[in-house]
Amino acid sequence: MAESKKLIHTPEGVRDSYHAECRRKLAVQEKILNTFYLYGYEHIQTPSFEYFDIFNEDRGSVSSREMFKFFDRDNDTLVLRPDMTPAVARCVAKYFMDEDMPLRLCYLERTFKNINSYQGRLKEREESGAELIGDDSPDGDAEMIAMVIDSLLAAGLKEFQVELGNVAIYRSLLKESGLDEEARGQLNQLTENKNRFGLEEFLKHQPVAEGLKQAFLKLPELFGPIGKIREVRALTDNPEALEAVSRLEQVHEILESRGLADYVSYDLGMLSPYQYYTGIIFKAYTYGTGDYIVTGGRYDKLLIQFGKDTPAVGFAIVIDGLMAALSRQQIDIPVALVNTIILYEPTARSRALELGSFFRSRKLAVQLVGRQAVQSLGNRLVKAMAGRRGIRNLLYLPGDGQIVQAWDLKKGTADEIPLSAYGMDEGRDGL
Repeated sequence: MAESKKLIHTPEGVRDSYHAECRRKLAVQEKILNTFYLYGYEHIQTPSFEYFDIFNEDRGSVSSREMFKFFDRDNDTLVLRPDMTPAVARCVAKYFMDEDMPLRLCYLERTFKNINSYQGRLKEREESGAELIGDDSPDGDAEMIAMVIDSLLAAGLKEFQVELGNVAIYRSLLKESGLDEEARGQLNQLTENKNRFGLEEFLKHQPVAEGLKQAFLKLPELFGPIGKIREVRALTDNPEALEAVSRLEQVHEILESRGLADYVSYDLGMLSPYQYYTGIIFKAYTYGTGDYIVTGGRYDKLLIQFGKDTPAVGFAIVIDGLMAALSRQQIDIPVALVNTIILYEPTARSRALELGSFFRSRKLAVQLVGRQAVQSLGNRLVKAMAGRRGIRNLLYLPGDGQIVQAWDLKKGTADEIPLSAYGMDEGRDGL
């Protein structure tokens, strides 16, 4: 008995999706992909598993312990794809090595991370994203942000915020500090968590110039409107940091010209576990979910590891997080669900098939159920089960099917309607 129960349950960190929930998810995914297509992006698909080396530590992707690893017959180490960006980078290097024009690629795929399933985070998650390859301009950065905003609006979200930073600011200061790898790791964590007291205590014991200490302390506090990030100029004269600030200002100016600046705020203390990011990084948040629903950034040095020296920027929308937010915000996602069942006796089969085809020709979804398929159930039980599945209309064809017994399960009403009233011969609409 225990074994049979185990067989019908899913492992920790994955979940099933079915009925209306699944239809709504597919509808949202289609809206997002259509947004990408309108921006001129072409679809790409990569394998669900790849060689381990595609995602190893040198690539700056997820840690090895967060990967699902296994071996093939040749004893090569393979992994379920934990991150789309290196997979796309590998694909671009393989098929577009000599391509000089910018590439615009988009995807809808699943990623797999062997993480602790805390706060509802899934080990398998659906992501829809876009990658702009070969464009290192602020316009490319702004295009990514614009696509994020337009995609979330298309999905139905009304209230959300895109937080934008530039990892080059922090990393330029980090390089200037001369801290060792262990100390850098601690500083990264304290900065990302905006732990002011922890930062003060940590920096107190580090051989770092006082001015640089103050910059590290101030950086996590620089979040909000665009004016906030300009305070960096008073903290440092590091040319790389100042150039990164200028880049954010240029992106902001472009977003303003697009009429999208109100959706964006800035956070200079934002970091990322993905080490391949080199410039702007961003996340999108909304209420109804405790985690980000979009993550992305610029990764100008990743593709060179696969043999193609070209800049790139991209993002991924976490579909499951987006759907949770839409649900909790009670945002309706209109989909054409099945709302009619035709139940028929064997003697009425031809009439039922004709009626079903009539409905479908008018883009009305309908299920046909022969009485022999539910012969153990009376009409009362059939109606009850249909109601539980969200079916509104139950049409029963007894005898030769010339008379239709029609129940509106939502209103609780019943009618007897001649089959001829549906106007199948005259081409009039049914129901």
